[in-house]
Formats: sequence, C-alpha cells, structure tokens
Amino acid sequence: MSENRDEVRLSETFALLARVLSTANGVDATLAKICELATATIDGCESAGIALLVGNRVEPWAGTGETPGKVDRIQTETMEGPCVDAIAHHEAYVSGDLLAEQRWPAFAERANAETGIRSIASFRLYSEADTIGSLNLYSPAVDAFGDDDLAVAAVFSAHAAVAVHAARREEQLEEALRTRDLIGQAKGIIMAARGCSADEAFEALRSASQRLNVKLRDVADDVALTGRLSGSDG
Repeated sequence: MSENRDEVRLSETFALLARVLSTANGVDATLAKICELATATIDGCESAGIALLVGNRVEPWAGTGETPGKVDRIQTETMEGPCVDAIAHHEAYVSGDLLAEQRWPAFAERANAETGIRSIASFRLYSEADTIGSLNLYSPAVDAFGDDDLAVAAVFSAHAAVAVHAARREEQLEEALRTRDLIGQAKGIIMAARGCSADEAFEALRSASQRLNVKLRDVADDVALTGRLSGSDG
C-alpha cells in the first residue's frame, strides 16, 4: 500500500509540475519555476540551478538562492564538474561527497570551500533536436540523494526539458511574428515614399541590409522609427 501511495503522490506531483510550467510566461520564467519546483519536489535537494549551453559555453542561468550561480561559475572557470560532463557526455552525474571526489579535483575543492555543498547531481536537459543545458541539484549533506530521489529527478528533468523547449519555441514564434509585422510596416513606408510595389520595397530593404551589413529586422526597425531608408534619398 505504501508503494501505491508513493506512486500516486509522484503522479500528482508531475501532473502539478506540467500544469505549473505550462503557465510560465517565457523562457526565463520557466527556468526559474523549474528550479523552484525541483527544490520543493526532490527530497534531499536544498537548492537547484539550471545552466544553459550557449554556443560552446556553459552559462549559469537560473537558480534558487546563491549556491547554483556560484557552483556553475566555478565549473565554467575550471572547465570541469558534473554539469559540464552531463552536457558533454549526455549522462547524469552524481557525487555524494565532494570532499572525496576524484573526478573533478579542481572543481570539487573550490565548490565545497566556497559554498559548503557536499552532494551534487546533474541531469542533461535535452530535446530531440539538441542539448539545452543541465538541471543541477545541491545539498550540504553527504549522500543527500538516494536512488529514489535520483529516479524522481530524472523524470523531473525530462518534464523540465519539454517545458523549456516549448517556451523557446513560443518565444521564437512571437519574435518571428513581430519581425514580420515590422518588415510589413517598413515596406508600407517605402512604398508610400517611392510609389513602388511591395516586392520592390522588400528588395530595397534586403539591399540595405546587405550594404550596411545589418540584419533585415534592424533595417526595418530603423525605417519604422525614422520614416526613411538609411543611406537613401527616399
């Protein structure tokens, strides 16, 4: 019966997680909510953070309290640690005691000295398309994360990755719509000023973008603000 109750509790927890994350507004809000819920949901976790893969760099992005940002910066500076390995090798990495850790000597010593953490667990956040970053769990206790905690964290990270991917897609779509509207506005201004067609107005924008080595959206934004095409008499 106890096992059934645990399964029900976990099902309710992940259902709540899905509902809460679906209401987060934007990527940053989603990341912050993931860290908050991880700390509240995963036993043994006293703080949680998310590091994102930006180009070839791993950058701290969100977290509960000061510990995640400090730890992620140490990993970035030393270029070693569970977060770095979770992203690079597509696996989960766990340490029950940083003071006895041999895999990341430079990171482990600094992380414990500067934050007091002893246990850490890192899970890769990924979609089918790419690696997003990692979810990192921290505790000042030795062996803070048991097998059940890690199993819950693995499922949690999968839900989190889906939420981040969806938030990114939504922001990209909104940006694309804003860009389309802005280009349309700029085309209208050029058409009115030159008495040209829509295709000719767009070609003028494209040519200005290439000539000035500026993104098409930025050229359109300038036209919308000034009422004229930079470097043009019309």
